[in-house]
Amino acid sequence: MLQNEYSTWVVRDKHAHAFINLTNPVGTRIAKIMGLGKPDSAARCLACHALDVPVDMRARTFDLTDGVGCENCHGPASAWLGPHTTRDWKYDKSLDLGMYNTRDLIKRSEKCLSCHLGTGDKSVDHELIAAGHPDLYFELDSFMAVMPQHWKDFDKDPWLGVRSLGVGEAVQLREQLKRIARESQGGIWPEYAELDCFACHHSLTAAKDSWRQERGYPGRRPGNPPWNLSRFVVFRRVIQEADPGASQQLRASVDKVYALVTAIGSDRKQIAVEASSAAQVADGLAQRLNAMHFDQATTLRLLKGISGDADEIAEQGERSAEQTTMALDSLFIAYSKNNPRANDAQIRAAIHGLFQQLEDPSAYNGFKFAQAVKSLNALFE
Repeated sequence: MLQNEYSTWVVRDKHAHAFINLTNPVGTRIAKIMGLGKPDSAARCLACHALDVPVDMRARTFDLTDGVGCENCHGPASAWLGPHTTRDWKYDKSLDLGMYNTRDLIKRSEKCLSCHLGTGDKSVDHELIAAGHPDLYFELDSFMAVMPQHWKDFDKDPWLGVRSLGVGEAVQLREQLKRIARESQGGIWPEYAELDCFACHHSLTAAKDSWRQERGYPGRRPGNPPWNLSRFVVFRRVIQEADPGASQQLRASVDKVYALVTAIGSDRKQIAVEASSAAQVADGLAQRLNAMHFDQATTLRLLKGISGDADEIAEQGERSAEQTTMALDSLFIAYSKNNPRANDAQIRAAIHGLFQQLEDPSAYNGFKFAQAVKSLNALFE
């Protein structure tokens, strides 16, 4: 242990402000629109913005206003909190006493995604987004990079960031597919939060100026908002490195889910069956990626492959472009850390330019983004 975990969290970690954010003007307005009463006491809000446990499980020192703290991520601490600070204490002992295993990349991803995507008990749906809650996105390595480090680097793999990205992509796709399977059997379907938000929520222009109309609507009827494929566009390249055969299987499954969800009026049971089947494939790939060892050559192939998909990614919309940009940034950080290139500065500037194109989602232009990604791709040669 570093013995500075608490001070790092309370001073520098955004999770410490999760509860306070419920009472700012945005949180208050969302709760009012949703009819939730006070957001700092609404169960739906507290599920992700605090450690909301039953009253009879709270210690005397429990403070709801702490927000997202140690036990949100590491599990109930009564059995291991004191012992794990002692000299020569082993991590496995803490696990035996109930600590959550955040060292395992699959479990780490699952823990993050329990709020950053949602579960059967808590989610950010279209109703909540319409009330003003930000849409959710996730990329494990990028999110970890911006967290203030309060842990020792136990894993000395120099390509850990690449493996983290791959596992995180697999788990979030799996969880999205499981969510679709659940939602398609629920009361409200289609759940518009599963679709591409900016297919509807974008700046209106004259038809002649619309990149979306110029692109057309491949694979769907014009007017039907497509399923948000951002959690697959990068992952499809990663899985080709892990298992080309399973890559084809998952692509076929995702294509079926895409067609069914995008059609809107599809049979709900069929959606659930196809989404559940695809989720099982994604789970197997998560296990495979978690055991893989990446290297310089693989990472460079991923950088080239992902950026080589510029047109298909850009035309999927802003969310796919956003996921791609985070992934390229993470991959290049790992690559340059282990093997600096003479044109590092150019590549960093090009990736920064991609982020700049995403600052105003309503102004996103697929053709411009694709051209920028192609320019980046040329720098990897």
